[in-house]
Amino acid sequence: MENILIIEDNQDVNFMLSKAIKDAGYNVKSSFTGIDGLNELKTNSYNLVLLDIMLPYKSGDQILKEVRQFSSIPVIIISAKDIISTKIDLLKLGADDYITKPFDLGEVVARVESNLRRYSISNNSISSLFTYKDITLDENTKEVKINNTLLDLTAKEYMILELLIKNQNKVFSKSNLYESIWHEEYIGDDNTIKTHISNIRNKLKKFNPMENYIETVWGLGYRLYKN
Repeated sequence: MENILIIEDNQDVNFMLSKAIKDAGYNVKSSFTGIDGLNELKTNSYNLVLLDIMLPYKSGDQILKEVRQFSSIPVIIISAKDIISTKIDLLKLGADDYITKPFDLGEVVARVESNLRRYSISNNSISSLFTYKDITLDENTKEVKINNTLLDLTAKEYMILELLIKNQNKVFSKSNLYESIWHEEYIGDDNTIKTHISNIRNKLKKFNPMENYIETVWGLGYRLYKN
């Protein structure tokens, strides 16, 4: 089931959107400030964002700029501004769609579904090869190579590395990783994640001891070192 993030400071509007999208069968998370919304996108996985422009602490256009530095997920702007130049500017910044307030809830749900469908088709047509530094990961064969040499990984180690490589620059908390890979509720079992991360690091180091791959972001979690 797809995860939708709503970043809208008006509680009534946020609640109304949330209910309509939940009723359509999606998981929904609500944020009410720009900073909270951006932090959600950096630390959790979402399939689409509904983004207001006029937000406290960080505006919607600022969020859009930052999101496009680490993610290509669909972003639908919801705004009271019905000015053509504003729509054009936001679409050029990377927005996928634009809905003007007041809106029809049925139209919002239809646009959410349309953008999710289009994004899914686009992703399926993309090459199965992902690269990071001297690592190549083939999603179809589930093989990871460093400088064309096959890396021997367990299934869980592969899944963790795949998640990190597909979401470069994104920080994953221990709970994010555990729930994404084991599909169970995280109850503070730090050793499981630490052990798997350590094993991956050691295996990578054997092939290239001079390179750093997985970074610990203290107090937050793990991500790949920035190229």
